[in-house]
Amino acid sequence: MMKAQRVNAILEYVKQRESVSLDDLMEEFNVSKNTIRRDVQELADSEKLVKVYGGVSIAKPLTVPYQDRKVKKFQEKQAVARLAAQFVEDGDIIFIDSGTTTGEMLPFITDKNITIVTNNLDFTLEATGYPHLHIYSTGGMFERSTRSYVGTESANMISKYNFNKAFMASTGLSLSKGITNSSPLETQIKTKVIEKSEQVFVMVDHSKFDSYSLTTYCDFNQIDYLITDQKPDEVYMQNSAENSYKVIYPE
Repeated sequence: MMKAQRVNAILEYVKQRESVSLDDLMEEFNVSKNTIRRDVQELADSEKLVKVYGGVSIAKPLTVPYQDRKVKKFQEKQAVARLAAQFVEDGDIIFIDSGTTTGEMLPFITDKNITIVTNNLDFTLEATGYPHLHIYSTGGMFERSTRSYVGTESANMISKYNFNKAFMASTGLSLSKGITNSSPLETQIKTKVIEKSEQVFVMVDHSKFDSYSLTTYCDFNQIDYLITDQKPDEVYMQNSAENSYKVIYPE
């Protein structure tokens, strides 16, 4: 492959995945690290990509603004939320993650008598009219781009709770990188929630498969259910059997 072709191919490869390590690029394009570094530098100089520690990311904010995410694939998110809500039972103590997909669970659980811990500001505000939903906030620093509370203070608060079910969002997942998220501040919270929950439900629409973001907050063997809006590729069904989690999608 000629250099110009390779540089363009690298750009498209990173765009599809949002962020990629230099080692991944070396393996994918079968070239030396020095060659990849030169190619990446060329793309960085032209402001098409941004260099990050150990790799490269697309030249735009890693976290898409909340309102843009909220309206994107709304029907798919509702389908995922409806499926997830079927697992919520009276008396549950659950965690609702930040994210537009997890937030869509609210209309389907308003008749439940449950305790909810969340770092999702919009979910908290929209749930105020339902007295059977007992809401606890994690507190912490308010992250405007995700409309959530994040950081060490939030993670420390979560360490005091015990959840029987956690409903988690992800900006991308892949067999090689696991369940990922674009915000390191949010990742602290997500990782702690996984540790403190008896059952973990990951909620993603089909567009999140085979992509990954900056940080990994858990692996497939740490989840119990993967809920999505359509049957994923067979490799994920095989992975679910190998790692003992169930894939749930509309039949």
